[in-house]
Order: sequence, then structure tokens, then C-alpha cells
Amino acid sequence: MSNNLKDKAILTCALTGVLTNPKQHPVPVTPSEMAAAAREAYDAGASIMHVHLRQQIDGMGHLPSWDPQVAAEVDTAIREACPGVIINLTTGVIGKDISGPVACIRRVRPEIAACNAGSLNYLKIKEDGNWAWPPMLFDNQVDKVKAMLDVMKETGTNPEFECFDVGIVRSVGMYKKNGMTNHLEYNFVMGVASGMPVDADLLKLLVKYREPGAVWQTTLIGRQEIWPVHQATADLGGMLRTGVEDTFYLPNGERTSGNGQLIEALAQCARNAGREIASPDEARAILGLQAGDKHGATSVVEGLAA
Repeated sequence: MSNNLKDKAILTCALTGVLTNPKQHPVPVTPSEMAAAAREAYDAGASIMHVHLRQQIDGMGHLPSWDPQVAAEVDTAIREACPGVIINLTTGVIGKDISGPVACIRRVRPEIAACNAGSLNYLKIKEDGNWAWPPMLFDNQVDKVKAMLDVMKETGTNPEFECFDVGIVRSVGMYKKNGMTNHLEYNFVMGVASGMPVDADLLKLLVKYREPGAVWQTTLIGRQEIWPVHQATADLGGMLRTGVEDTFYLPNGERTSGNGQLIEALAQCARNAGREIASPDEARAILGLQAGDKHGATSVVEGLAA
């Protein structure tokens, strides 16, 4: 296996997701549940936890929360359970009002936050031709993206650009050229029914169309069929993400008991490609994170990916 830092694979765990019902699926909701789920993933090799927040009222845990106090409690619980871990906070909201995610970013000051980089008609169709839910627009106009980036700049948070389609991938380079950001990190989201499919051939093109040298990863949504594309991600040098936000299925088709098993399978994809797993400090170096004192970092690391 290669010991070159740039060759190491960063593993991200998508801990819980947006609307999955904890009564039906093994998704964590409370700070203690989030911490336990994070620890499983951390022990399996995850350096980054991608965090969605849930309402803490009994019976309401399937709904998202933008309460800064909930953000702080979840952040603290995960950090106590996983020394040195990197938090990647979600920011996705529909509509122009971004006050919820902004308040959470300012309270937690995460090292990374998702930045949804373009709009998408969010659709799913059933076998009988009816919509699985009312068609909706996940709106991420340029002014909304810029407003989110401005807050991230204020808090020292690096954006991870979530790209749901090829045109969105190409837009990210324009954001840098326009001066909206000086940091590029791509997340190719594949598997949304009205977005990019989980397809290894398409993945090769996405890597080609990103800005040269920029770090990238994939978010693959689906069942057992996603795992060959996770392997393709590892083989092509991408960073790796999974968790119960993205799938409940292991490579053998069995349902997972939680995040730990999924991250173990993801780590195996990296090893199959001859890549070592990055520690949190190594992940910071690869991503060019300026880890603040509040997270216990010993120094400011220099990014290796321009």
C-alpha cells in the first residue's frame, strides 16, 4: 500500500440524513445516539462526520432541526466520543431563508460544511406513474450559494460543494473564478432519481470536468448496486463517504446494523485500491483545513490539494 499522504483515502460517515424515520430504520437522533453512531464509524476509520440535526421532541425525531443549541449539543457529544474528529455540517434548505443553517454554522463553527452548489428538480416516480412525493425544486441560486459561502468564510469553515448534476460540477469552477471561494472540494452526489445516476463510467467524466487537482469524493445513494462505484471512487483516487443517510445495504446485499459496518466496507474499498486510510490529522492536511484552537488542533496545516 502507498504511504504517500496524497494517496490516502479520507472516509466520511453520513450519520443520519434528513427525514429517515428512526422508528423504521437504524438512524441516530439524540446527541448520545449520534455520538455512539459516530464512534462506531470512527473506530472503523472515518475521520469526518457529516451531520444532519433532528428535532429532539419525542415522536418528532424524523424531522430536521435548525436549533443552534441542538447543533452545539450534537457537536460536543460527537467530539467527546471521537477525539480529533472533523465535523461536516449540513446546510441544505429549500427557499431563500438560510437563517437556520447560518445560525448553526455560527454556533458550531465546523471545519467543513456542505454547500449545495446548484438547483435540482427533486423528483421520484413510482411504478404506477405517480410521483413518490410532490415534485419540488431544491433551489440553490448563485446568490443563495454566495450568502452561504460568505458565512463559511466568516467562521473559517471550508465548503464542500455538493454537485447533483454535471452542469453543477462545471459551475463550481466559476464560483472560484468569480471570487466567491478560494477553496474547491467536490462531492459528486449520484443516485437521486432526477440527478446523476450511480454510474462508474459517468464518474470518470466528472473527475475530468472538475478543476484540476481539486479533492473530490462521491455520495452514492441506493442499495447494493452502489458498492462497485464506491470501489471505482477508491480506484480513481477519490475520497469515500457512506452511512445510513445514503444506504442501508452492505456489499453482500444484507441490511446494515448501523454506520460501523458501512464504514468497514468502505475502508475495504480503499484497501482494495492499495490505499491507506487517512487519520483525522492527515485528512486535515489533505483538505487544507485550518483547524481552529476550539477543536484542539496543534497547528495550522497546509493544504496539499490546490
